[in-house]
Amino acid sequence: MSYHNQNETLAGNGGKYHDMIWSAIGAIVAVTLALLLVADRNSPFLLASLGGSTVFLFVLTETEAAQPRALLGGHIGGALVGILCYQVFGDGLWVSVTAVVLTMMFMVVTRTIHPPAGANPLIMVHHHAGFQSLLNPVLAGVLTLFIVAMLWSRLRPGKRYPDRWW
Repeated sequence: MSYHNQNETLAGNGGKYHDMIWSAIGAIVAVTLALLLVADRNSPFLLASLGGSTVFLFVLTETEAAQPRALLGGHIGGALVGILCYQVFGDGLWVSVTAVVLTMMFMVVTRTIHPPAGANPLIMVHHHAGFQSLLNPVLAGVLTLFIVAMLWSRLRPGKRYPDRWW
């Protein structure tokens, strides 16, 4: 299901609710697996931005922000900027603000705009993240969502995710 046909799907014409249910089941599988793989589920360091990414991957699949370049580049880039800002400048309001703005600029310049990943620098600074956080929770969580979305889209005839790889 994509944003472009969402209104048609939810309009109640009887034949399209299965798209919404299919997307919801896929999202349940993806988020469950991601949460099981990402660090400690009880940790405050849990990568909350994965929730927003799930919406893009299972509902807004045709958007530029849902494609692999934006998904992976935005998350990894945003987390890296946050980690670097914390490592260089420490913790503080101005560090968090700087990290978010630098992440925004990074995403625009590299064409990796993925709005949920804009939360990553805040998470990294707030939790005093080290570089190992790029692997877990960031890469582990994002790759899990991506792989499930890609496989899930192939279980059903019609459009496949991703629309484009780069």
